Amino acid sequence: MNNKYELAIVLIASLGDEEKHAQLDKVKELITRFGGEITKVDDWGKRKLAYEIDKKKEGFYYFIEFNAAPEAPAEIESRLRITETVLRYLIVSLEEK
Repeated sequence: MNNKYELAIVLIASLGDEEKHAQLDKVKELITRFGGEITKVDDWGKRKLAYEIDKKKEGFYYFIEFNAAPEAPAEIESRLRITETVLRYLIVSLEEK
């Protein structure tokens, strides 16, 4: 039984276009590697952060919706935690209404 999740991710703003797309592809690949199926990717572009993180004031925001097994988010988070280009991430469960 797969659950619906949303991954909110903020990449560092100093990435060039190619690097940014490469990082996004790595995140997508990470989701599919753990059996996830991506249903939607929402690119919010470069935004000002609500507060400074590691002396950075801006970041690239992405929201990725995916279906995956209940154990997948923990595996994905453990990989994102050690990714240098990721400022912040959050995976939330999207419950059916």
